[in-house]
Order: sequence, then structure tokens, then C-alpha cells
Amino acid sequence: MARRLDYSARYPLHTTKEVYAALTNRDYWEARMVEMRKYSPNEVVSIDASDNGIDVVLHHILPREMLPEVAQTVMRKDMVITRKESYGPFGPEVEGKYSASIPAGPGSLTGTIRLFPTDTGCTLRLSSEAKVFVPMMGPRLEQLMLVNLVDLFRAEAEVTQKWLDDRKL
Repeated sequence: MARRLDYSARYPLHTTKEVYAALTNRDYWEARMVEMRKYSPNEVVSIDASDNGIDVVLHHILPREMLPEVAQTVMRKDMVITRKESYGPFGPEVEGKYSASIPAGPGSLTGTIRLFPTDTGCTLRLSSEAKVFVPMMGPRLEQLMLVNLVDLFRAEAEVTQKWLDDRKL
């Protein structure tokens, strides 16, 4: 059985146009990776931005010894997570999707993304679904994935806020 989580990153005083422009900028993605490298090796594999939308591929590498014991029982080497994000073309609201996959991993992580205006700025909402196909341990691992996902999304939102604020001066 899958577990779900919604996370909203709110950007007061910033428009959807500003956030979308950041998402099209490789320097923005590199700034996010600099922050994420404080925790583990991460890299921008590719970014393709056009009038049709944005496609981004990231690698998050979690050394096996950093994984919780319950995850180490399943993963025998470093965990390489390939994260793909895609956003539709810019408009009043932007919809997208993301996925995170681990080769020979015991589950999946997928979600939708929605960027929309608010009275004070805009919000980027991520709706995630974690599925782990390991009997008995599945629910614990799914919950662990989602808890860590909140921390990741929060850190990314802080980088985004700083990125936007630095460019508005």
C-alpha cells in the first residue's frame, strides 16, 4: 500500500513568473546542488528549458553508511537516486511531475507539481506517493522516505527563497 504526502513551498512577494524563470536557469539548479552537497554527493545531470516546458535530471547519491539500518538491510551499496522533474509551459498555473528511481530499488517515488499564484506571491505544491515492495518492511520504509522527503523539500525551498530574494534586490 502506498503512502502519500503533500508539501507546499510558499514564496511570498515572488510571482509564478519569477519562480518559473529560476526553474529554467541552470545556475539556480547548481545553487540547489551546492546546498544538497552539504549532506551527500549530488549533481545536475541535465536541464532542458524551452517554450514547451522544463525537463531536469538530478542525481542524489546517498552513501550506504548514511542510510538507516532498516534501509541498509535492503541496499547493499550506495544509493544512487535519479530524480526527474518536468514542468509544462509557463502559464497562470504550471503543472508538472517528478519521479525518483533507484536501480534495482525496492520501490518507487512519484509525484505531481503545481505552481500557482496566491494573494501574497505564489506556491509550489508537491504531491508525492511512495511505494515499497518489501513485505513487512514496506510501510516503515515508505514512511521513512516521506519524512526525509519533507526535509529535502524544505531545504530546496529555502535555497529557492534565497535565490529569488538575491535577484530581487
